[in-house]
Amino acid sequence: MNGRPVLTVEAEPTLQNHLSDLLYGLGYAPVTAGSVEEALAAVASSRFDFSVVAMELAGTDGIDFLRRLKLQGGDPGPIIMLFDPSHAKRIGEAAALGADDFLQKPFKSDDFENAIKGVCAGPRRQWGCPPVDDLTARLEQETGLWRSPKMQELRRVIEQAAQVHVTVLIRGETGTGKDVAARAIHYRSSRQRRPFVKVNCAAVPRELLESELFGHERGAFTGAHQLKIGKFEAADHGTIFLDEIGDLHPALQAKILHVLQDGEFSRVGGKSVVKVDVRIIAATNQDLENAVAAGQFREDLYYRLNVIQIVVPPLRERTEEIPLLAQYFLHRYSKLFNRDGFVVEPEVMQHLLKHPYPGNVRELENIIKRMIVLNDPFLTMANSTLHSPQTNSGAAGASPQPELERPSLKRIARDAALAAERESISMALEQTHWNRVKAAKLLKISYRALLYKIKDVGLKPARPQFQPPLHSDAIRNDPHHG
Repeated sequence: MNGRPVLTVEAEPTLQNHLSDLLYGLGYAPVTAGSVEEALAAVASSRFDFSVVAMELAGTDGIDFLRRLKLQGGDPGPIIMLFDPSHAKRIGEAAALGADDFLQKPFKSDDFENAIKGVCAGPRRQWGCPPVDDLTARLEQETGLWRSPKMQELRRVIEQAAQVHVTVLIRGETGTGKDVAARAIHYRSSRQRRPFVKVNCAAVPRELLESELFGHERGAFTGAHQLKIGKFEAADHGTIFLDEIGDLHPALQAKILHVLQDGEFSRVGGKSVVKVDVRIIAATNQDLENAVAAGQFREDLYYRLNVIQIVVPPLRERTEEIPLLAQYFLHRYSKLFNRDGFVVEPEVMQHLLKHPYPGNVRELENIIKRMIVLNDPFLTMANSTLHSPQTNSGAAGASPQPELERPSLKRIARDAALAAERESISMALEQTHWNRVKAAKLLKISYRALLYKIKDVGLKPARPQFQPPLHSDAIRNDPHHG
């Protein structure tokens, strides 16, 4: 069995199979256990990158596993605990016994992957747990990202900020790696073994963001069928990273300020007060001073967040790292798209070093991804701004292509992303024999979203395929199903 070993401890066969499918899709090799005894036996004989343990097990619970593990010893790696709302009060007990992160059932595949990223990016990586698609930790671990003078200075500030429990405001252009800085602060702090929870304030609709941040009580609104633990509660004793804080609605700004001042809040629809000990790191690419002057951002919240300010420089100001980043993306995507041996030609690298990168690291990633997906080491496609030596030199007397006819790298990045999506979706559909339910699980998107993307990129099966009806469980667990 290929992949790195992961232990899953879940008594319910359906959920155990679901966990295994998710982990296989992420490239891991799950080892399943249905009881505490089986789990302890597995830990006694093997080492695991990380473990996923249900709080509720047949005849006992995950807390018992943690207690007995301390007595027995062994190496389960970082531990993600799965819990039902009825077990929320036991989170503190599990954390004290060594659980690293918590995920409430039912969960989305994206939340599951983010939990893996969080536990794998921390200092417990000595167990060999690699982050899943996590540029933040892997670049720092494998390549020593911070080699330019500006990034070395940034690292010194991060190390100082990590030692004190104060709020940090991270600023920088889109795509510079503000999340890299936030994770670096967390994993150098005394909270390193506690949860790191990221929330993109611009990505969640305003009407849902309050529930996402603070949770809600059962019956708080239509569709609130059970108690939901919010991100602040999940980050208790750890760090919450509020990305794109400048997009936060004024009503939520007031509630965030209350948490900063008093360390407490109420869930949506709730009357009781929830107390938390959470460090807040915020990030923005906006001019908050102008937002404060315009009355769009609370001045008192701005000063509460801006105790320590960190500015992540754009990629054009740290060009020393471009070859390093390009090599990382080259290794990552050539493996993903089966392009072993693919290289960035020296002529192309010279163009990459000179480009201003308005999209920063994310733009460079998309350029390299496009080269690999299209198997085009010289970027010679008509819409490319990077030309091959043949195009640049051409025949004697040939006129060079006018600069104005070259599209922007933003368009190239968009085309690369679409090409990569089409390639990934096509591979997933072929792997599952066009079973779109299974393909959606592999791709970690909803069934409805997959149908839209299949139509959007123009994919069709070679011949009519039988599509099994959606199982009731699949419908129930699909948050986008109407």
